[in-house]
Parts: sequence; structure tokens; C-alpha cells
Amino acid sequence: MRQLIRDTARRYPEGITIALVILVSLAFAIITQGGWVSTGNLQSLSQVTAVLAIMAFGEALVIGTGQIDISVGSVSGIAALTFLGFAPVAGSAMALLAAVLAGVLIGALNGFFVAILGLSSLLVTLGTLFLFQGIGYAVTSGFSFTATDTVRQEFIYNAVGGGGIAGINAAAIWALVVLIAVQLLVFETPIGNRILAVGGDSGSSFSRGVNVIGIKFGVFILSGMLAALSGILDAAFIGYADGSFGATMELSAIAAAVLGGCHLTGGRISFIGTLFGAFMLRGIQSFLIILAVQPQWYVLVVGFIVVLASVADRALMRFALRR
Repeated sequence: MRQLIRDTARRYPEGITIALVILVSLAFAIITQGGWVSTGNLQSLSQVTAVLAIMAFGEALVIGTGQIDISVGSVSGIAALTFLGFAPVAGSAMALLAAVLAGVLIGALNGFFVAILGLSSLLVTLGTLFLFQGIGYAVTSGFSFTATDTVRQEFIYNAVGGGGIAGINAAAIWALVVLIAVQLLVFETPIGNRILAVGGDSGSSFSRGVNVIGIKFGVFILSGMLAALSGILDAAFIGYADGSFGATMELSAIAAAVLGGCHLTGGRISFIGTLFGAFMLRGIQSFLIILAVQPQWYVLVVGFIVVLASVADRALMRFALRR
């Protein structure tokens, strides 16, 4: 039995998160007397989970190579401001391209410093976090960018967050598309094998001919792009963005990836687990809102979960590798 548990933990580290999500969901439903599983709350939960999951998928790619990107929150904020700022004058389509390009460029900037110059990903992305967060505050000057009525009627705007299909919001559909794309990339292509190999042992990967620099550079670009998409979807849904948009989202994205079974040391990625991790975090936030708990407590809870998940990740790895 112990060996079976070890094998399961080694192959499916996200299994614990999925089981926790089921148990926690049942507990929340009982405590709130069904309020947590009401139609309105579940629709809201699907929106915020999808937005976080898309960002966390990009974070999972970076973590998979043994790096970390804590600039994703500010990237989503810059993308949201770019999208809503350009949409009234250039149209939603051009605004979408500009916002995604902004995310790609920031990701490339991170990748340049980390992959090419060999600097610490923690320090580099901490720097870009503050840099672009500061730019967001400077551009808005305490005000917010709002989607005009004309912009809200455009097809592209509705396709990226303002609408939905058959009662399913656009963000959830995008999250599913991104999930399928990254799942295929990592587990069905040679690039995915190289991403995991770099995270497992970059030195050994380099000696086997893997372009370690290119892989690390690429995952930072993908992380920036997905963080930008996350910000666009969120901004299109709520219709406005200010300088604080995306603040602390990076903490939730990292927590979702780690909760989902991604190893902080690299070499292991689970996008399904990351999705469940995002759902669990947003479910906790929704639960606290229903109980009328002050919102700042959510940040404290997420911080605690990150620490706990990190410890559990290390303990689980040691248990799984024991014979």
C-alpha cells in the first residue's frame, strides 16, 4: 500500500489538490447553506478562476524550467491598461494586438536578463514587477481607463471577455483553449520534453544538445503573453482598469501552480492541477466574500498557502522518491 501511494504521488502530484478541492467545495457549500454553489456564485467563480488559471499556466511553464516569474501581475495590469486605453481610438482588434504585444515584449525583457545574461529570475522579475507597476500608476495618475459604450458593442471586445456562449463566459472558453494548447505543447511535442529536461537538470540538458537559453527565453515570452491575455480578459469583463490592476495576482498564480503539482525546483508541470489550484484559491476568496470577511485576509491566506504548499511539495517529493 505504501508503495502504491508513493507511485501515485510520483506520477500524479496534482491528485492531492483535486481531492482537496472536492472536500473544500463540499465544506464551503455546507457552511454557506448552499450559497457558495448558487448559480450566480459559480458563474462568478468560473470567470475569476479562468483569468487566474491562464496566468498560472504561463507561470507553470516558467516554474517547469526551474525559474520563477513574479512580474506576471504587473504584466496583466499593463496589458489591461493598453487594451482599454487603445480600444476607444484604435478599435478592440488593434488594442488586443497591442496589449498582447506588450506582454510578449515584457516577457522577452525578462527572458533576456534571465536566459541570456544569466541573472536571477527572482531578482529580475521582482524588478520588472515594480517597474511596470510604477508605469501603470504613472500613466493612470490615480484615474482608471474605462471601456466606452461603443467599444463594448464590438465583436472582439465581447470575444475576449465581454460576452460568452450558451451561458459560459468568454474567459472560461479562453482558459479551456489555452489549457489544451499548453497541454499539447508540453506533453506532445519535443519542445515540451526540452522544457522539462531543462527544469530537471539544465547542465545535463545542455550537454545533450538542448538549447537551454532558447527554452528559458521562450517560456518567459509565453508567460508574458498569457499574463497579458489574463489581464485583457479581466479588464474586458469588468470594463475598467486602474494603476493597481493585477496587483498581488503573481502570488496567486505561483500558489495555483505549486498547489497543482508543479515542482518549484523544476522538471514537473501539471496544467490540470494548476487549473484546480486556481479554482481552489478563487473558491476560498469567494467563500470569504460570502462570509463578509475583509478582503485583505485573502492575501494572508494565499501567502500561508504558498508557504504550506512549498513545504508539502518538498515533503511529497521526498516521500515519492523513497524506496
